[in-house]
Amino acid sequence: MEKMWSGRFSSSASSLLDEFNASIMFDRKLYLEDIEGSLAHAKMLNKQSILTDEEYTKIVDGLNQVKDEIESGKFEWNISDEDLHMGIEKRLTAIIGDAGKKLHTARSRNDQVAVDFRRWTLKKNLILVESIKKLMNEILVVAEKHTETLIPGMTHLQHAQPTNFGFHLGAYLAMFKRDIARFEDSFKRNNISPLGCAALAGTPHNVDREFTAELLGFDSVSVNCLDTVSDRDFALEILFNISTMMMHISRLSEELIMWSSYEFGFVELSDEYSTGSSIMPQKKNPDVPELLRGKTGRVYGSLIGLLTVMKGLPLAYNKDTQEDKEGVFDAVETAEISLEILKEAIKTMEVKPQNMEKACAIGHLSATDLADYLVEKCNIPFREAHFITGRAVAKGEEIGVDISEMEFKYFKEIDDRIDEDLMPYLNLKHSMNARTSQGGTATIRTKEQLDYFKDFLGM
Repeated sequence: MEKMWSGRFSSSASSLLDEFNASIMFDRKLYLEDIEGSLAHAKMLNKQSILTDEEYTKIVDGLNQVKDEIESGKFEWNISDEDLHMGIEKRLTAIIGDAGKKLHTARSRNDQVAVDFRRWTLKKNLILVESIKKLMNEILVVAEKHTETLIPGMTHLQHAQPTNFGFHLGAYLAMFKRDIARFEDSFKRNNISPLGCAALAGTPHNVDREFTAELLGFDSVSVNCLDTVSDRDFALEILFNISTMMMHISRLSEELIMWSSYEFGFVELSDEYSTGSSIMPQKKNPDVPELLRGKTGRVYGSLIGLLTVMKGLPLAYNKDTQEDKEGVFDAVETAEISLEILKEAIKTMEVKPQNMEKACAIGHLSATDLADYLVEKCNIPFREAHFITGRAVAKGEEIGVDISEMEFKYFKEIDDRIDEDLMPYLNLKHSMNARTSQGGTATIRTKEQLDYFKDFLGM
C-alpha cells in the first residue's frame, strides 16, 4: 500500500520496517485529541480562506464519521499507516475525496502529534487531581475519627513519642496536597498550543495560531516552533508528578503492610481487598498495598526511560520521540487504578485503636516529657536533663516497666530534685496533647490541620 510520503522513494518499505516503525497500535489512544485538533485546524483554514466552505463542511462531516467508526469499533487500524494521524487522514480521504487531502495544509505530523499528546496529558493532569482529592476525602474520614487515638510516633522505625492516628494520617494528606499542586502547576505551565509550528520552522501559509489555541482550550501559543515540536517536558512532568505521588502511595502502603501484620495489629484490611494463600489456609495477605509498592518502581522506570530518550536529541523532531507515549500511557493508567483501589482499601479497613494504644506503652515514649519537666520545673540544663532521663529509661529497662508506668520512688532515687508533680507529664495522652506548637500532634492541633485539609477539598 502506497505511503502518503512515498513520492520521494522508488521502492516500497519492507514489512519489517512497517512493524518496527509503526506507532498506530498504541498512539490510537489519542484519536479524540487528533480529531478535535483536525476540526480546529480545518475551521482556522476555512476562516483564513485556505479551505472553501464546501471543503470545510465535507471535512467536518468526514471527521465526525471517522470518530463514530472508531468509537463503534468499525474503524480498521492498519499497521502500514504508521500512526493514527495518517490512518485517520487516509480514511477521511476515502470518505470525502480530495477535500481530505487539503486538511494537512500548513501543518506537519510534528506539530499534530505535539497537540494530541499534550492535550491528552493535560487532561490527565486534571483527572488525576480529582482522583487524589477523592483519596484524601477517605483518609480524612478515618483521620477525623481518631484525633485522640494514641499511636507510637517513630523515628528510625523505633518508638519515639506518642502521637494520634489522625495526626499520622494528616502527614499523608499533606503529601497528597503537594501532589495536587504539582499536577495543577504542570497544567498551567504546559497549556500552550503547538499547532501551526508545522515541521519545525512555522509555515508560510496565513494561519491564525491564536484562533486554534482558543478553540482547543489552550491559554496561549508556543513562542518558538523549533523548541515546540521537540518539547516533551509536559510528558516528563506528568511522569515525575506520578512518580512522586506513587512514592507517597508506596510509603503509605508500606505502613499499611506493617500495621496489618500480627506484630502490629493496628489495622485489618477488608476481605474485599485482601487475598489468601494457595497452601496456607490461615493467611490473609495485603496484596493491594504490596502491589502499589511494586508498581511504584514500574512508574519510575517510565520516567527514567523518557529522560534517557530525550537526553541526547538534537533539535528538532527525531523518531526517537515516538518512544514518549507508551510509558506515559502506562504510568497514567497505573496511577488511576492505584488511587482508586487505595481509596477503597482505606475506606473498608478496620482500625484497631486498642492495639495502637497498647503499643504506646512500649519503648518509653514519654521520655522526652521527663526531660522537658526537668528543664521547666527543675531549671536543669537540657543536656543534663537528657542524661538524667537516660538513667530513668535504663532503670525502667532493668525492672521491666515503661517509664510512663514506673513508680515515683524510682525517679526520686535517680535525682532528688524530682517531685511528684512529674507524674502527669509521663501520662501518654498528656504527652501527646502537650505538643501544642503549630503543626503538632496535640488533638486540638490535629483537628486544626484536618480542618485545613477539609477547607482545601471544599468539604
